[in-house]
Amino acid sequence: MSELKRTPLYPLYAEISGVRCIDFGGWELPVQFSGIHKEHEAVREAAGLFDVSHMGEFMVSGPQAESFIQHVTVNDVTTLTSGQAQYSAMCYPDGGVVDDLLVYKLGGQSYMLVVNASNLDKDWEWLQQHLMDGVQMTNESDGTALLALQGPKAEEILAPLVDTDLTQLGAFHFLQQVPLLGASVLISRTGYTGEDGFEIYLPAGDAPAVWKGLLEHGEAHGLLPAGLGARDTLRFEAKLPLYGQELSRDISPLEGGIGFFVKLNQADDFIGKETLRQQKNDGVPRKLVGIEMIDRGIPRSHYPVYSGDTQIGEITTGTQSPTLKRNLGLALIESGHAAIGTQVEVDVRGKRLKAEVVSVPFYKRAQKGADSK
Repeated sequence: MSELKRTPLYPLYAEISGVRCIDFGGWELPVQFSGIHKEHEAVREAAGLFDVSHMGEFMVSGPQAESFIQHVTVNDVTTLTSGQAQYSAMCYPDGGVVDDLLVYKLGGQSYMLVVNASNLDKDWEWLQQHLMDGVQMTNESDGTALLALQGPKAEEILAPLVDTDLTQLGAFHFLQQVPLLGASVLISRTGYTGEDGFEIYLPAGDAPAVWKGLLEHGEAHGLLPAGLGARDTLRFEAKLPLYGQELSRDISPLEGGIGFFVKLNQADDFIGKETLRQQKNDGVPRKLVGIEMIDRGIPRSHYPVYSGDTQIGEITTGTQSPTLKRNLGLALIESGHAAIGTQVEVDVRGKRLKAEVVSVPFYKRAQKGADSK
């Protein structure tokens, strides 16, 4: 077996009692520090600090950088101004998803693409295959750390530590070269929890000091370190997709619930555009819906969903919602059964249990800030 990768913060995990690490896409990462429900609650009510340094960062620059990104992603990168980011996806010609990602316009002809760690090598190879003349691309993932400060008190915690007015930083906007606890960082108003918050990109060597400093300054506000478990339950409640579950090689962005970010009306062609346009015109065959259990049971990933004796899809993610205390799931099912209120059954370990299609997202905060990948 190959040795698991570790983030620059791994040596600090041991300083926190109760931490438990798992193999996540080849990385040894904390699934929890003090408990998934406790960390989930902290993010919903105060704030949580996540180490997401396993994410990948590709720098793209050159006179054709914009055209290149426009060709390989489904959103419209020409709408970005310097200091602005957008959520997007890369697709195969048949409409399947290579990965979902964030695109940052750093300024002029320079961009940063932030990709999922489990797809990093695949994404790099895909982009290299489609690289244009006049484009330079470098992989800065190993030298870059990423911390996510999320929750209603995130701004209150971070504001005294930076010499800038964070109230003026809008959703999907970012600031570069901001001094923070001895480091020069990029602060982005993005996140993956359904709450307001920030993602902080910084040199890997500076990450331990910034991590410690944020936890120290945030302690009085209820800030807790948070792991992958809470990150998953939080994003699930907010219906934020996870690659490999709601999006995949076999699930298009229209089926996976991120059609809003697919700009089929833009003048430029992107990879997969014609297939996705046809899919939209013909009617998407499958839809991602919310499921609430009527019978007692918890829907889990890959549990089959039935209408009568016919399997119509499967659960992509499911759990008992820590916030809502209801047994909920996201399910990819045939579009003809996707109407709110439709009765279905979920096969829970060989037993058919009644459930109902419900509206999503399950949780939505009062708008202030941003959600993203």
